[in-house]
Formats: sequence, C-alpha cells, structure tokens
Amino acid sequence: MEKLQKYCLSLLLVLVHFACKEKEPKQTVEQIAAQAEKVYKKAIEYPQGSPECMNLIEEAIRIDSTYAEAIRELSIAYLKRGIPHKWKPIIDRAVHYNPRTWQPVRGTAYLKVYRDYEKAIADFNATDTITPNFIDYTGGHSVDYWRAIAYLGLKDYKNCIYYFDKHIKKETEETGEDWVEINAFLYRGIAYFESGNTTKALENFEKIIYHFKNSADAEYYIALILNQKKAYKKAKSHIQKAKLDFKKGFYNNGVYVEPLRQIYWEDLEELSKIIGN
Repeated sequence: MEKLQKYCLSLLLVLVHFACKEKEPKQTVEQIAAQAEKVYKKAIEYPQGSPECMNLIEEAIRIDSTYAEAIRELSIAYLKRGIPHKWKPIIDRAVHYNPRTWQPVRGTAYLKVYRDYEKAIADFNATDTITPNFIDYTGGHSVDYWRAIAYLGLKDYKNCIYYFDKHIKKETEETGEDWVEINAFLYRGIAYFESGNTTKALENFEKIIYHFKNSADAEYYIALILNQKKAYKKAKSHIQKAKLDFKKGFYNNGVYVEPLRQIYWEDLEELSKIIGN
C-alpha cells in the first residue's frame, strides 16, 4: 500500500510537471528574433572573426535559424581568410533567407575576391529581377557600377560602358557630376582605352583630374595615350605627376584584395623609360 502511494505521488508530480510546461507560452517569431538579435549585437562587440564573435554569432543563429544578417556575418571570416568552401554554403543560406539584401553582397564578393565575373553578374541580374524598376545599392555603389566592373573583367567593353553610362547618368542627375565615384570614370576610361577609343578614354581621365585633381591612375593613362600620339613632352609631364600622386597615396588600391587594373610603381617607372622611345 505504501509503495502504491509513493508510485501515485510520483505519477502526480510528473503530470503536474508536464501540465505546467504545457501552460508555458510559446515564444512568438518576434520574440525569437529579438533574442537572437540581442546575442548578435553582443557578438559584434568583439573583433570580426574572433572566437568570441564567431561563437556568439552561431548561438544567435541557433536561436533563429533564419537570421540572415548573422548568417552572412558568420561567412565573412571565411571569406577574408580565403576559405571559399566554408564561405559559400553560409552566404548561400543568407541569400536564401534575404535575397534582396544579400544577393548583391554575394555578387560583390564573387567580383572583388574571387574574380568570378560571370557569377557576379548573375547575382546582380537576379537582384534586378527581385526589385524591378529600382536600382539597388551595395558597398556604397549601385549594382550597375559593380556590374560594369564585372564586364570590364570579362573584357566585354560594350556592356561595361553601357552600365557605367547608366550609373554615371543617374548619379549626375541626383547629386552632380563632381559627386560621382572617381573609379566610375577611371574604369569607363579604361574600357574605352582597351577597346581602342582613345578620344573617349581621355575625356574620362581628364574628368577625374578636373573634379578630383589628384589621381595617379588617370595621369598614368593620359601619359600612355599621349605617348601613343607622340606628344612626348606632355606625356612626360603627366607621368611625373602620376608618380607624385602615387607617392601621396592617390591611386586605386584595396584593403583586402587588389582591385581590377591596379597600377604599381613599377608600371610608372616602365612607362617613364619608354616615353619617346
């Protein structure tokens, strides 16, 4: 009898426990998202890619498996360390949950880090499909700007110039030509130069000098063109200016990766030697 009472009491406690658990309200989607965001904000207080940062980001994703911003941030450490087989499946998850925001970001990674121009263009085109009649921006520039650079990488000069024309026209109408990103003129000029239109190339490089004064890249290409035209005295003047601007840091360069068509001091030295020869 005593054993039966103990058994009944134990059973009662178990039932009470489950009854209490059933009464606990389930978290809403908003509450789960808020909890994950709280952990994520704590994570980004640590250096990007540090163990503390990565562990907390993973915790945030465990709380909310659809948290695209945290998923994308998790991929960054692998991207910057050049580990594509780790980066790719994670960034793909971020794109899956929030394609409008993270598809163009993945496109710029394809473009700048892996030089996979075709995949970059595919992502920029897909972004247009998601937001028709609207130009998306990522990394401070329009998808037209990034797409134009990708086409330059493919040496598809026609499409490169088309998208730079579109980008520059929009920026000029909205803020004025002097607010257009310097590299838009630089890369459009390079596209004209490499496709043999030195007149249009000069127009773009001269716009850079007019609006921004200092650019080793623009001075270098102007010197190249003038040397081709046998204007040796002017070419020498521009290559000397290119060297001065380069020493001051006024040239197209990147923090993590080498930008497309980056020039080096050796390029300036070589051109100096061949001008007039």
